[in-house]
Amino acid sequence: MAKINFTKMHGCGNDYVYVDAFQEKVANPVDFSIKVSHRRFGVGSDGLIMICPTPQADVEMKMYNADGSMSEMCGNGIRCVAKYSVDHNIVKNKPDSIKVLTGAGIKEIKLVYNAAKIVEACVVNMGVPELAGLKIPVKIDKPEVVLQKIKILDREFEMTCASMGNPHCVVYVDDVKNFEVEKYGKILENHELFPKRTNVEFVQIISKTEVIQRTWERGSGETWACGTGASAVCVAGILTGKTGNKILNHLTGGDLTLEWEGRGKPLFMTGPATEIFSGVAEE
Repeated sequence: MAKINFTKMHGCGNDYVYVDAFQEKVANPVDFSIKVSHRRFGVGSDGLIMICPTPQADVEMKMYNADGSMSEMCGNGIRCVAKYSVDHNIVKNKPDSIKVLTGAGIKEIKLVYNAAKIVEACVVNMGVPELAGLKIPVKIDKPEVVLQKIKILDREFEMTCASMGNPHCVVYVDDVKNFEVEKYGKILENHELFPKRTNVEFVQIISKTEVIQRTWERGSGETWACGTGASAVCVAGILTGKTGNKILNHLTGGDLTLEWEGRGKPLFMTGPATEIFSGVAEE
């Protein structure tokens, strides 16, 4: 069995195993992601992220969920990719920003350094949200899917959908702490309306500038944070009139700040990135 050097990192508790593909070779990343993600028999994570060379940007992020499926983009993951790439000298000279190629295109990340010139936070240009139903994709042919009624088991929800490079379904609830996320999230993820499945955000409004979010992530189950999901929550809040252009989002693992000026404009996410430990795993 091949031995793979890895580093475990998290953004607001959304934790992944990171592999420097400039140095390491993973023969089967699908199987490796399933193996290392297991919380009992592996390293324990929400998935695997490989940091790869590319001629199109400073680095490329290849993301695998805990079930081995690939995902286009991860807002928490990309902050950790940026931190690792700079702190471990894949990208030289401590730049103000770097560009990362993802399955949702090239994203630019501005870097916030501490006094020791270590990256402690990142501002990510998440791009322009996709609002058209069929392009998210959701099988609803509307220019925007806003407060669309959907019946799940014994409850009727109103969902607002958007793509941040990956599909999201935002549902507002009164008491998110005690909400049955797994019960309803699993069904929504795999609902026939979503041809590529979907991530689901259950959100409680605190004020026009503050929300609480729990996330059911496609291919991984409930996670402690989701950056693209938090971005979709910002979008949904503006589309529904429930929140303003800038929000503080309290996720299970920490806080993110999101800002969106509205339709046709890019969305910006600010949050931390943390390295936990490094080790060696067998493929």
